[in-house]
Amino acid sequence: MQRGLGACLLFAFAAIPMQPAGAGSLPDIKVSATNRVPVCATPGRMMDYLKSRNTEVDPRYAGIATEYMRVGETLGVRWDFAFYQMLIETGSLTYRNGNRSGDVKPAQNNFAGLGATGGGETGESFKDIATGVRGHLEHLLLYAGQRVDNPVAERTRKVQEWAVLTPWHAKFTRPITFTDLAAKWAPGSNAYGRMMEAIADKFAEDFCSKPDPRPELVAEARGQQPKVADASAGDRPSGAELARRAIDDSKAQDQARSGLTTAKPSVPFKVLNAPTDTATAVTETPQIETPAKPREVDAKVKAPTTTGAVASKPAAPADKAPMRVASAAGAAKQIAEPPAAGQKCKVWTASYGGQKAMIIRSLIDKVVNYTVLDVNEGAEQREAEAFIAAYAKDGKITGEFTSQSQALDKAFELCPEG
Repeated sequence: MQRGLGACLLFAFAAIPMQPAGAGSLPDIKVSATNRVPVCATPGRMMDYLKSRNTEVDPRYAGIATEYMRVGETLGVRWDFAFYQMLIETGSLTYRNGNRSGDVKPAQNNFAGLGATGGGETGESFKDIATGVRGHLEHLLLYAGQRVDNPVAERTRKVQEWAVLTPWHAKFTRPITFTDLAAKWAPGSNAYGRMMEAIADKFAEDFCSKPDPRPELVAEARGQQPKVADASAGDRPSGAELARRAIDDSKAQDQARSGLTTAKPSVPFKVLNAPTDTATAVTETPQIETPAKPREVDAKVKAPTTTGAVASKPAAPADKAPMRVASAAGAAKQIAEPPAAGQKCKVWTASYGGQKAMIIRSLIDKVVNYTVLDVNEGAEQREAEAFIAAYAKDGKITGEFTSQSQALDKAFELCPEG
């Protein structure tokens, strides 16, 4: 937020008398061979930490820690401490200071208070969360003494063009640390650096030793994708055997997810129209093998569910939109077709966390499976193709819908319950 500065005087940065600060206990802003982000600092753990400080965090921030890691690794910035600074600047995304609303509003996506210099000055606004995160990290890079080409924040551009920080940078013969930044960001106060240190210590004490709840987010931040183990060798296990394995895997999941390289991300499946004598919903977790350098995880998956009741056929929504038919390969369009007379079928659900839905039709053990797959807007085709490759070999997209309820309605039309 750069507190204590006049709203109209960017040159106040250079006017405030400063003594070269000691490195203190906070790390350098830029990463290096001796200054790396700890392995335990992952988007999944960071989001758990955020939720422990703000139990009502807006769901739209679900990917913010992933963005901090993505952009931080691209720019070479200690994104973990940038995230801690964001918690300070935004009141853990409440945008409140006690009972008072802050000058910056949530819709601005301004996570470092850039340009918000007090007195009601709201500062800059960014078009989305990803741009706001980039604006924050680019500004930190500028503080570290590195030139930023085409910065997204107007504040960063002006400070750089006008050489506001040049006299301050000249005082250092070593890498600039977050301790140095804190003294400059909030001049005249030692509290800012202490707050950042306390937040970092709390994360290390309470979250570093816990299993990563969302290990797939690390690969997502790096634009990677897990390698799916080849299940073509040997006979496919029976449905009962898969169910037994899934339940056993679910019980052991917490122990299995003890580190970044050993975790096995999964997409849950829930059967909706099982016969009444097998009413328990089953989670089928295909085996995933995470390589040393995975490619891309496209999904934001929900935790598996191993219990539940038989689902009733959903009522048709009043505003039911027509189905859009798509193709996984982008070639000939697939036609939603019911199973042949006498052929068994099942309806399943799986989720990547989005609001849109697709129906994936696949044939396994002579059973036609209709999977209603929740997908994210803008990534529908990619997520559907990833799902088919991993869990529905030779499956086809037979419909695309604006909501899960519309997709379920169509799935049950194709495969009536019971």
